[in-house]
Amino acid sequence: CAQYGPSLLMQPQKKPSLFFSLFFCLCASLFSLSSACDITQKGYEKKRAKLLAPFVPQTQSKSHHADFLSAYFHPSLTHRSGGTRDDRYRSDIHTEAVQAALARHKEEKMALPMPTKRRSAFVQSPAENCTPPDTSSASEDEGSLRRRQAAISAMLAQNLQSPEYWINRSVQSSSTSSSASSTLSHGDGKTHNHSQGQTSVLADVLAHTCLESSSVPPDVTSTVPQDRNSSVDLPPNITVRGMNRGQSRSSMMDTAGGVPAHSRVSTKIQQLLNTLKRPKRPPLSEFFLDDFEEIVEVPQPDPNTPRPEGRQMIPVKGEPLGVVSNWPPALQAALARWGATQAKSPALTALDITGKPLYTLTYGKLWSRSLKLAYTLLNKLGTKNEPVLKPGDRVALVYPNSDPGMFWVAFYGCLLAEVIPVPIEVPLSRKDAGSQQIGFLLGSCGVGLALTSEVCLKGLPKTQNGEIMQFKGWPLLKWVVTDTKYLTKPSKDWQPHLPTANTDTAYIEYKASKEGTVMGVAVSKISMLTHCQALTQACNYCEGETLVNVLDFKKDSGLWHGVLTSVMNRIHTISVPYSVMKACPLSWVQRVHVHKARVALVKCRDLHWAMMAHRDQKDTNLSSLRMLIVADGANPWSVSSCDAFLNVFQSHGLTPEMICPCASSPEAMTVAIRRPGAQGTPLPARAVLSMAGLSHGVIRVNTEDKNSALTVQDVGHVMPGALMCIVKPDGPPMLCKTDEIGEIVLNSRAGGTMYYGLPGVTKNTFEVIPVNSGGTPIGDVPFKRTGLLGFVGPGSLVFVVGKIEGLLSVSGRRHNADDLVATALAVEPVKTIYRGRIAVFSVTVFYDERVVIVAEQRPDANEEDSFQWMSRVLQAIDSIHQVGLYCLALVPANTLPKTPLGGIHVSETKQHFLEGSLHPCNILMCPHTCVTNLPKPRQKQPGSVVGPASIMVGNLVAGKRIAQASGRDLGLIDDQEQSRKVTLQWRAQTDPDQVLYMLLNAKGVAVSTATCSQLHKRAEKITAALLERGGINTGDNVVLLYPPGIDLIASFYGCLYAGCIPVTVRPPHPQNLAATLPTVRMIIDVSKAACILTTQTLMKILRSKEAAGCVNVKTWPNIIDTDDLPRKRPSNIYKPPTAEMLAYLDFSVSTTGMLTGVKISHSAVNALCRSIKLQCELYSSRQIAICMDPYCGLGFVLWCMSSVYSGHQSILIPPMELETSLPLWLSTLSQYKIRDTFCSYSVMELCTKGLGTQTEALKVSQQDVDSLHFKTLGKVCFVNKMLVCMYVQARGVNLSCVRSCVVIAEERPRLALTQSFSKLFKDLGLSPRAVSTAFGARVNLAICLQGTAGPDPSTVYVDMKSLRHDRVRLVERGAPQSLPLMESGTVRHTSHPIWVNSPHNASGYYTIYGEESLQGDHFNTRLSFGDTETLWARTGYLGFVRRTELLDARGDRHDALFVVGSLDETLELRGLRYHPIDIETSVSRAHRSIAESAVFTWTNLLVVVVELSGSEQEALDLVPLVTNVVLKEHHLIVGVVVIVDPGVIPINSRGEKQRMHLRDSFLADQLDPIYVAYNM
Repeated sequence: CAQYGPSLLMQPQKKPSLFFSLFFCLCASLFSLSSACDITQKGYEKKRAKLLAPFVPQTQSKSHHADFLSAYFHPSLTHRSGGTRDDRYRSDIHTEAVQAALARHKEEKMALPMPTKRRSAFVQSPAENCTPPDTSSASEDEGSLRRRQAAISAMLAQNLQSPEYWINRSVQSSSTSSSASSTLSHGDGKTHNHSQGQTSVLADVLAHTCLESSSVPPDVTSTVPQDRNSSVDLPPNITVRGMNRGQSRSSMMDTAGGVPAHSRVSTKIQQLLNTLKRPKRPPLSEFFLDDFEEIVEVPQPDPNTPRPEGRQMIPVKGEPLGVVSNWPPALQAALARWGATQAKSPALTALDITGKPLYTLTYGKLWSRSLKLAYTLLNKLGTKNEPVLKPGDRVALVYPNSDPGMFWVAFYGCLLAEVIPVPIEVPLSRKDAGSQQIGFLLGSCGVGLALTSEVCLKGLPKTQNGEIMQFKGWPLLKWVVTDTKYLTKPSKDWQPHLPTANTDTAYIEYKASKEGTVMGVAVSKISMLTHCQALTQACNYCEGETLVNVLDFKKDSGLWHGVLTSVMNRIHTISVPYSVMKACPLSWVQRVHVHKARVALVKCRDLHWAMMAHRDQKDTNLSSLRMLIVADGANPWSVSSCDAFLNVFQSHGLTPEMICPCASSPEAMTVAIRRPGAQGTPLPARAVLSMAGLSHGVIRVNTEDKNSALTVQDVGHVMPGALMCIVKPDGPPMLCKTDEIGEIVLNSRAGGTMYYGLPGVTKNTFEVIPVNSGGTPIGDVPFKRTGLLGFVGPGSLVFVVGKIEGLLSVSGRRHNADDLVATALAVEPVKTIYRGRIAVFSVTVFYDERVVIVAEQRPDANEEDSFQWMSRVLQAIDSIHQVGLYCLALVPANTLPKTPLGGIHVSETKQHFLEGSLHPCNILMCPHTCVTNLPKPRQKQPGSVVGPASIMVGNLVAGKRIAQASGRDLGLIDDQEQSRKVTLQWRAQTDPDQVLYMLLNAKGVAVSTATCSQLHKRAEKITAALLERGGINTGDNVVLLYPPGIDLIASFYGCLYAGCIPVTVRPPHPQNLAATLPTVRMIIDVSKAACILTTQTLMKILRSKEAAGCVNVKTWPNIIDTDDLPRKRPSNIYKPPTAEMLAYLDFSVSTTGMLTGVKISHSAVNALCRSIKLQCELYSSRQIAICMDPYCGLGFVLWCMSSVYSGHQSILIPPMELETSLPLWLSTLSQYKIRDTFCSYSVMELCTKGLGTQTEALKVSQQDVDSLHFKTLGKVCFVNKMLVCMYVQARGVNLSCVRSCVVIAEERPRLALTQSFSKLFKDLGLSPRAVSTAFGARVNLAICLQGTAGPDPSTVYVDMKSLRHDRVRLVERGAPQSLPLMESGTVRHTSHPIWVNSPHNASGYYTIYGEESLQGDHFNTRLSFGDTETLWARTGYLGFVRRTELLDARGDRHDALFVVGSLDETLELRGLRYHPIDIETSVSRAHRSIAESAVFTWTNLLVVVVELSGSEQEALDLVPLVTNVVLKEHHLIVGVVVIVDPGVIPINSRGEKQRMHLRDSFLADQLDPIYVAYNM
């Protein structure tokens, strides 16, 4: 067969015997297929096609330039029957497409990391006992769904070789950034072998010691030779690690090696990286090298994009609207006619909750009751001279869906009274979805009166006084009950005015836009009548027919057919309310059977419900129907519902000719409807279109891949008397080509006239003049936009493929939300979600639309099944629609906002999603997949050397001067004066009784004081104890382990007297030894301390059993208790031979986890103290208050040395005391009238958060305190005793005495915090200019200090995009991407990294073996040009200098230093430099429940940790909001979002976030997170 088959089929006459043998074999094979098993027709066709495939000659496909009608519609379908048809046109074609798409992904199990969720975090909301039927009109029959599911399985098996195929849309920086980080991680990229100086390795370790968990790569100290007597006893859980200058902390984070297998979080991150390895995206253009406004990649036009090729379309005319002699001149006249001549004829039958007839309203009763209501409205609501209503006023009709009779009477009563009815839904609560928008509608229409029934009025929400609740956004309404017993019979001389239909407004129908805005479409009387006439002609309505209406009778087709046209033609309407359909989905079919109805008005969901409930009743007969009008037949997926319903009920008398889909819109009303056909007449064709073509707005036959085909059915012809065009949906209304998708516009007398009260929007919708390709109008008649997307097919048939409001425009391609819904619902298992409760919408993120799907999850669905279903939905939509999902969220059952008839309120759902109030129980974010417009990562330019400049742009120096600033000259100080003043001895001799220090407790009481003499004597005793007990030598290091107090100061000077080098260390926290004691041990070991000076309490802690569980307590150095000191005095006091001798060691752990010790000389100490004295004007008569930790940096200098040098008194306030007494610091300032105070950011933040709302209470007097209480909501809420004591202590606080409040920090000034502090305590007299900042670094503890005589601190706004490129561009306040920066103060004595030249620079890093490599890099650096001889010290901080117009104390222009951030903290992502604080500031603004946030990187993934201050059900709301804000403001894709409890993010005593400790805890799975989301 394979060898001779094709040639024999082409030329059988050459070898006739072989041809017949071959033919016989094929026939036998086909016969064996049909006889061997019970093969279905579909299976037989597939097998047959497979056997004959090699022998079918290949013919070339037709050109797209062929005739439109033959190119896009299959000719065999022009005479189809209701039975079988070609396989390509089956209604379940979409189901098979989804199954086939998923089958390509199923060979291997998906390797996607599941999110981590705390088990107690979420509780499913209980489902109702009787879950109502799904309300989505996108439903399909179960058989069709099963076929779709089977195709999904087939699809996964074909297309994918690796499990991460579908998701392989890489992180933008996966290739470039990884190489960049690799370069960073290894310095210059050279291999360091053992032959290199191993001593330098240990020196690196000791100079920059990093505390890390065991999840990092192995300890580098293993390279140190063991024969050196330099072993360091490390805590068991700590790794000591060194870093070269070429390394940054972020580069260490980028290393993926060494991740332990037991780390669950690390494994999942690696799993996520594996899914993002191989990029599947269009090539990106080169990144801009300089500051450039355009940050988004502009997509290049694809030459293969299909374009329309047909001719320009010609407007399509509907059949002429016939003139019938007995048509009434107005609709009211028709009601009057039937009320008089056919009074007993039934007009309306209403059903009860069981589906049985409740009452029947005749035309006579309808006429009489409407007459009474019209008379009552005009004559009985007000006085004769001042009526409440007059003709033309608008009236709201508020009636439930279960009471059609009352609505009919109210509607026609308003028409007879010539007032304008505005039907709306019944508000059930103040939080109803869209309720506020309904209020906007009522306000724009000027509605002041609402008609309702007595039953409905009783059900409305009431206030405590029994009055109708004022709904949010609603105008003040007067409610009128229209029950018959409250109506007045009109007098005999009163007759309603029945004018001929004119252009006056008859009624207003509400319409909700895509954004959720509700507008009122005004319909004139002539339009209402003309529409009824057109429907009568198109549907061939006859008098006395019966119509079953399942739709909402207040709007759309339910109103047009079931209320208006039915009265015009004296039709009997059976109204089936929504509540009946929920209880008995087959009720409308039963009504058709019982009443032998001729017409039924339904939606696709009603077909689905009836089909699902068909097995309950089988004796129904639908042969009486001549029209089954499918109101939403314009939806592309309606073909499945129609076919499935036909297949089930064809045996019950239903024929294909009865199904009549239609298309309509509130603006144009009915656009087209399929006319009812006679038995056996040919049915129109169906179009099988390429989804790829549709996404580009063109019509193409799907000839290659039927998995991406869309089958659509026609909606008949244009309405009688109408003229229709297809215009481009965007831009001017230009006519489309014949093979182009566009918006349908209609010119007709039947349709809306305007959006009531909105003239601006009206003009763009109701007064459209189409133009041709040349821009010339095709006429002067206005058209109405319908909001429907479609085209005109053969025979002028109208095809609709979607709606404007359901259009999702992503990356230049248009996708229909309904198509995405259909694809998602075809993914099995459907048991995961409710089929009818799904919403698809788009959100704007990073300059493009992103697709979001939200669905309700069934209560019995477990987390794993839900995640698998979500991942399969991603695969199916990616394969079929070629679009990536941005977010897929599942919410608990019955939590999505609903429309009055049970559908999902999409705009409200979108609003909840953007506000973070959706509360999903499962969420999957895929920003890496769908965000494709990020530019290519920046490539750093090698070899570019730039000297210091004011502003750097690219590789050019834009400033005219070197970016250098000089501080005040300190003058010359000889070595003897320095040596004299650094010791306490001179101060004790010259002024022994001067009180230098006062220590306060939490109650504000001075627990200890120290004069110069007292401090000197205590220092001498400590010196004697050191020499006697310690056995130390000159130059040995001594650790000072004390709580903040005077003992620490005395011990410091005791060490100086003994010639020892003091090392201050923060004592471990007694309740948290496991976290704090290893750091103490680390500093002791690295500093090689000879002994430890401490208190008796701390000595017991160091030797306790608890401490033994954390460190090796047996190897502590000699511990000396200074609580009980000898009375001896040292024989002599050590004096350093030179001022360059070492004074003390300053150890500090940075926010990056780096432990660094620097050497401070006596010369640097004197220069620093003198600098502080001059800048802050500190003299012996002054008092200052210090509220900060005294263990390192400038805080230690102020606490221990500044008072001794300057002679002023320092009031010491330990920050820990503020935890029990918040007002302690502020009350001390007020009580002692302090002019100068120093604090840390943590202290300022504590006061701002804790006291910010009680500034009034802080001003109370003594008599007010005695009766202190708070009143809330009329109830007295007494504060507890501790709070009362706190306010007693803080009474009468007055901060007007404060001249300067300096915040000491080694970071960028926190502008928001300082501004908040100044504003909050302004009422207490705090001057706005009092608050300033100081800046220091490891190499220089006080680079900047804001002086009292200097100008006010200035603030500038810089462009964040430029900062990421290490450039500075100043912008105006409020500019996009602007960052406010506050100057760090006046430069003490100095010069984009900040370099410093100063007498009080540190001498270098502390190393055991005197390794000078790092010292030469950090402390002895020279400029590349200019002054190349001066030695500078690198601070490790980025910043810039700006000369301001302000003058300093010397009269010179002020040079302000602006610190941007620490170089070690920066994140290298996509080749750009990011500062964590900027990202964290954006994240904290994303949601009200975010208390704090921190960011770090791991293997090029950005990890965001968020503290949740609200309820845990809000945890998953934060994931998309955090992802959105980082992408929007920083152009980064978040890799992992971690939601934790408040207080989890570690913060040190200086108020700085310990991001590396947080990172280590996260990777070691020690955070106990509420939720961890891994963004795909």
